Amino acid sequence: MKQTAISLVIASALLAATPALAQQAAPNQAAQTRQAGSPSKLVLDNSTRILSTLESRRAEFTRDRAALSQFVSSEFNQMFDRDYAGRLVLGVHGRGASDADVKLFADALADNLMQRYGSSLLDFNTRLQVRVKSETPLRGGAIMRVSTEMLRQGGEPIPVDYLMRKTGNDWKVFDVMVEGVSFVQTFRNQFDSPLRQKSIPQVAAELKAGKLNASAN
Repeated sequence: MKQTAISLVIASALLAATPALAQQAAPNQAAQTRQAGSPSKLVLDNSTRILSTLESRRAEFTRDRAALSQFVSSEFNQMFDRDYAGRLVLGVHGRGASDADVKLFADALADNLMQRYGSSLLDFNTRLQVRVKSETPLRGGAIMRVSTEMLRQGGEPIPVDYLMRKTGNDWKVFDVMVEGVSFVQTFRNQFDSPLRQKSIPQVAAELKAGKLNASAN
């Protein structure tokens, strides 16, 4: 995954769409955004709040990186299903693993990414527009794939797809694909070798200590 793409993954997991979604979507998709509890409605509400906060608190976040980190972590936890994503990243190494070990790894991975790339959100264009291409139910509606394009001034559109699943009464993102490259698959490949040599808690401890870093390359 490209170095610049990982910050986009984090931003995408937080934002999922911009306030322009309702205007950019096709009529039937726009109707879906108005349905209470729908994935589109959820990401639309989240994006409106997050974008306005990033813009209004940009000066504060630039001065106080701890405040930015707290904001990013809070929003990431609300929108991203980190435990489920963590189990998917573990892949075969997660088979039979306890929920506690999976959570340990998922938290260490997410925190490592936030520390390394969270500050890049200060450079994120809060006036970016997003066009919804499609919203496709998978596995009988248990999973929703929302395909979008991020529209940049003077640049090519960036295709971003979101895989979401319902946890309780909420829809949460568990994978983001930027230009066809999956967040889950990228890190599953990266951590396959360490997990063949060490236990899940050992790899999680190295991630937390910064001895092992999630790579965007």
